[in-house]
Amino acid sequence: MEISGNSTFYAGLNAIQTGQNRVDQASSQIASSAVERVSDGQSSQAQIDRLRGADRSQESDVAGSMVAMSMGKFQVELGVKVAKASDEALGTLIDTYA
Repeated sequence: MEISGNSTFYAGLNAIQTGQNRVDQASSQIASSAVERVSDGQSSQAQIDRLRGADRSQESDVAGSMVAMSMGKFQVELGVKVAKASDEALGTLIDTYA
């Protein structure tokens, strides 16, 4: 009997990878937002007044990125649980130690 691959296990691995990508992207957006704020600190008063309206949208972008990062974290955790459960189920269906 040949086992070509456990699709549930690969679904778990795919969820881990997708979650990690989501965390990477969200953390990158948060970091770039922080860099923009630091560079704004060196602006003139006129530029500061003009950018104050943009601060609110940046705050919502940071909040959205934080939510995306949390979602990615949960996606990775659930992917690990799926992969682990699939691995354990395969061990119970086939005696791999015989």
